[in-house]
Amino acid sequence: MASLVFTIIKRYGSITVNRISLRSFCTESLSVSGTGIRRNRKNLFSRISPLGLPSISVVPTLEQWVEEGRTIHQNDLRFILRELRNRRRYNQALEVSEWMSSRELSPFAPSDYAVQLDLIGKVRGLDSAESYFNSLSDQVKVDKLYGALLNCYVREGMIDKSLSHMKKMKELGFASSPLSYNDIMCLYLRTGELEKVPDVMSEMEKDGVKPDIFSYRVCMNSYWLRSDLNSMEKVFEEMKKQPHISLDWTTYAMVANFYIKAGDRDKALFSLMKCEELVDKDALGYNHLISLYASLGNKEQMMRLWGLQKAKCKNQINRDYRTMISLLVKLGEFEEAEVLLKTWESSQQFYDFRVPNILILGYCNKGLIEKAEAMLHEIIEKGRTPTPNSWAIIAAAYLDRQNMDTAFECMKKALAVQAENKLWRPKPQVISKLLEWLADKGDVEEVKAFVISLKTVIPVNRLMYHALIKAHLNVGKEVDWILKSMKTDNIEVNEETEEILNSSQK
Repeated sequence: MASLVFTIIKRYGSITVNRISLRSFCTESLSVSGTGIRRNRKNLFSRISPLGLPSISVVPTLEQWVEEGRTIHQNDLRFILRELRNRRRYNQALEVSEWMSSRELSPFAPSDYAVQLDLIGKVRGLDSAESYFNSLSDQVKVDKLYGALLNCYVREGMIDKSLSHMKKMKELGFASSPLSYNDIMCLYLRTGELEKVPDVMSEMEKDGVKPDIFSYRVCMNSYWLRSDLNSMEKVFEEMKKQPHISLDWTTYAMVANFYIKAGDRDKALFSLMKCEELVDKDALGYNHLISLYASLGNKEQMMRLWGLQKAKCKNQINRDYRTMISLLVKLGEFEEAEVLLKTWESSQQFYDFRVPNILILGYCNKGLIEKAEAMLHEIIEKGRTPTPNSWAIIAAAYLDRQNMDTAFECMKKALAVQAENKLWRPKPQVISKLLEWLADKGDVEEVKAFVISLKTVIPVNRLMYHALIKAHLNVGKEVDWILKSMKTDNIEVNEETEEILNSSQK
């Protein structure tokens, strides 16, 4: 719950999303008539979607689609861009954007340039984003593009450049909406200059720009972070008086979280009640409500709202089950969490191992490691292949108990199924302890095999070489070949390496 406020801001008012007009982007891409075009678009994305690793290029897939004689409309690519951005697959999103501009399917709209600039900033850095901006003609440098560059400066926390760019936008008449001012307010939040956020609100009003709902949220957040609840409440009351602003559940959820953190239970409950009145059929809203009641330890309200969500929302997706199970585990209600897990398993959802992993981690944190492992074995017996995360959780728990043999076996099982989650990386501290333990055992072949397995998920590093050296020295084997291999991998001998080598001579 610590990040709820920023989660809400990110989901319902991110300056990045608003700035590059992805709302209109989405509307435009979804307004294309004809189910055939929509189906074509989804079929293309279904080919791109499995390419989850950032290192995998999506260009060959796009080229193959064209070679098959299929058409790609610009709105299809905008849809794919949106989906990739939502999944934070920025490298691939940038590939799609640049492929789209190189094919010249139709003229780039201002929002297209803004999206590309934002992606360049994320993937290649600020210098590349500035170079791209400077390379464009004045005809396309409209408010959206200037705003996208401002957002890049804000994301990097660059105060001077942000303020200078904002000044330029004002001179050009490109700061007529709240978006740019919201950027600057978020900049001050990011850099910890919280006292300057209300000044930007005043500047906005002085410039004749009406603050939007996001402006008020950021200002309220700045006061809360300064532990000034009275000022936060005043801003909230002012916000409620604005005829152009319609309060939503998100705002009341944010305010409820403020009161919960401040220990004002009565005001928190009132805000939660108002929040519920506005949630309607929004499953994400129910998720937040349930989470907020969980932070109050109110299981009864949690279960009531879960029942309402099931009644009012058409489907419950994996995210909803993850929320409920994690909160039940947090409250120590393991039996109810187990029942809900069985309900989820029978719901024919896509089998997302993050759901059972919540219980596995919960059992491990409670010291019930054998129960966690038994649960994982039961899932495997049902024909499911676990992700490496599942075995890694159990390995870490056994390691904490100093049960090194079992921890090592679990980690080997995690490495054996790493193909199920190619983005998984083992925790460095776990690997470090296991390598040290293996080296002390002196089983050279076992250390070699483990290092070879590790190299499939993480780059070779000094820890691996030190383990190999120790293991060899412990059984009297020469290590010259290991030192040569270290040099080949650009890992220099350091003081620790020298100590390991010298210790064998004592």
